[in-house]
Amino acid sequence: MASIDDRILKLLANQAHRSFRRKEIAKRLDVSGTTEYRRLQSTLTNLLKEGRVADVKGGRIQHKRDGVGRSGATRTGRLATNSRGFGFVRVDGLDDDVFVAASNMGTALDGDLVRLEILARSRNRSDGRSAEGKIVEVIERQRTEAVGTYRTHGRLGFVVPDDRRLTRDVYVEEAAGATQGDKVVVSIDRFDHPRGSPEGRVLNIIGPETDPRVRVSSIALSLGVRLEYPEDADRAAEEAAARGRPIPDREIARRVDLRSRATVTIDPADAKDFDDAIHVEPAEDGGIRVGVHVADVAHYVDADTVLDREAYLRGTSAYLVDRVVPMLPEVLSAEVCSLRPGEDKLALSVLIDLDADSRPRATRVVESVIRSDHRLSYEEAQQIIEGRDHPDAGMITAAARVARALRSDRMKNGSIEFDLPEVRVELDEAGRPVDIRPRERFEAHRLIEEFMLLANRTVATWMSDRAFVYRVHASPDADRLAQLAGYVSVFGFDLALSDGFASPNQINKLLSQIRDMPQEAVIQNALLRAMAKAEYAVENIGHYGLAITDYTHFTSPIRRYPDLIVHRLVKTRLRAERDAGDLDAGAAPAELKEASRHCSERERVAVDAERASVKLKQVEYALDHVGDQFRGVISGVSPFGVFVQLSDLLVEGLVHVRDMEDDFYEYDESTYSLVGTHHGRVFQVGREATVVIVRADTESREIDLFFADEPSGKES
Repeated sequence: MASIDDRILKLLANQAHRSFRRKEIAKRLDVSGTTEYRRLQSTLTNLLKEGRVADVKGGRIQHKRDGVGRSGATRTGRLATNSRGFGFVRVDGLDDDVFVAASNMGTALDGDLVRLEILARSRNRSDGRSAEGKIVEVIERQRTEAVGTYRTHGRLGFVVPDDRRLTRDVYVEEAAGATQGDKVVVSIDRFDHPRGSPEGRVLNIIGPETDPRVRVSSIALSLGVRLEYPEDADRAAEEAAARGRPIPDREIARRVDLRSRATVTIDPADAKDFDDAIHVEPAEDGGIRVGVHVADVAHYVDADTVLDREAYLRGTSAYLVDRVVPMLPEVLSAEVCSLRPGEDKLALSVLIDLDADSRPRATRVVESVIRSDHRLSYEEAQQIIEGRDHPDAGMITAAARVARALRSDRMKNGSIEFDLPEVRVELDEAGRPVDIRPRERFEAHRLIEEFMLLANRTVATWMSDRAFVYRVHASPDADRLAQLAGYVSVFGFDLALSDGFASPNQINKLLSQIRDMPQEAVIQNALLRAMAKAEYAVENIGHYGLAITDYTHFTSPIRRYPDLIVHRLVKTRLRAERDAGDLDAGAAPAELKEASRHCSERERVAVDAERASVKLKQVEYALDHVGDQFRGVISGVSPFGVFVQLSDLLVEGLVHVRDMEDDFYEYDESTYSLVGTHHGRVFQVGREATVVIVRADTESREIDLFFADEPSGKES
């Protein structure tokens, strides 16, 4: 067994982003009894004296990283810039990023790998930054292209980047036919002088900036979404599809035939890629059997082929506001792999026998052939749950009962339940927004969610004895939780912390307190910001938000590359078990680790693009409603103004303090409010307000507001 100091160091290293109280370390290491606790205390004291762990504020203990170093020392790291020109360099081994002023950027651009010189720290500086640096070399240029708007000034042409983290315009000598106002892709060929600008060539003309679809394409491209499929990958997809139409008899013969089961898909009304289907039937011994059937994409997409490499580069489908950019070409994603009704389809099926309390009793994972009976939208499935007649009504209502029991059990175990509304944007044929409203959420959505969660958990547990890709979610950072607890206390709510830690059950208690309160959406958003982001990883640290030890993504291989990796690992295991082969065969952990990192990064790209495209349409809609009044809730307060989320549009705008002319306002940080010094009016987070849209800028995607009246609950 590892020594106590090794166990402490391992715990801190695995949670390097957070600090612990001594009692929390004891709890995590299952240290009990006075003698063991005293030994732990003595070991911690020695580790602190030896400098092997760090003593941080409040007597907390944290993983020890290398220091910044003396002034004049150089470090290497990745640069992230701000639209105002300054940036931060993330250096491995440092607790804090190194600040770089705009004047010290040199010729570095956002994302570059740079070498920087650590500057002497000013004795008078009290801004909290731990180090400041000056970039002395660009080691690797991350960006070789940019997306933006082509402008001309006399004979000079230049591109204004859409990504505001690129703070320099790109000057071009070769415009390739671009005209004023075109959205273009431009190369970044040279950037040699800090006082100059990057230089490049127009590579591709996307279209005029006035075209709504072009604006969405421009945003997606600027954030790294791959919109077009290379010709060789398209050809490979056609060839793969041709090989699978029709399914060969020998392939059907070697699989479990589930075509006789009453099976349905339930998806959004406009969906084309049907990843998953479900069925429910009585089990032999009186329980109930759940079947979750997932498209066998791995049968058609071989590893390390042209088609597979393009899918890997994409990492995921991107669901933009006006289109889906699929991970796989539509001949596969919407046709051959998609579980369309009335067609024989290859699948990986998870068959789970549940007892009378809907708890798993026995499971099987098999290669199968299925035939979906019906393709249902969520709205149609909901009508059936509520009593509408349908050939599969009995099966669907039984599935709904199972899902309710699964959800109840999951919540009792501490799974966190957020209920933030999603935005539904209705566009006309030209791509202009004509209506924006919250997306309706039905019990049918929860039915599918519970079945997918069940399948993902089952597969993760079954595969947990070998190299695998998990979907993990780390515990929240203790400092962020402390800030959140202080934040919600201002509004009269309580987040109970135990040694700086909040269990999922404690998070759920907070969510119950704020349900249907004016501050609900604001606090839920603050809670999400305090959470770590879920990601893909080879090391299984569990899933905090779901309160699950083993979890993966298995159910969407048409649109998520990690699911495709998981399918290949599952099929490798099934093949090994069938042939009595080596169960340890499969992908190397190092390969899976890199694939996990890449897929996590590509997921963030897609999510950012999806959100930005929706925000664009919200701003376009606001532009058509300048002068109109909207109800909203104050979502943030700062010294420079008040942020208000418009309730109908689910978009945020800013009332600038300079436009609040009825009084002189001071910012009260302790109550997150602006307070009028003469009349005592208070603008505080969570209060309702009526505002007027006065400006909407589609380039910056910002909305300016005026207060039409005083926020409700004001003091005077």
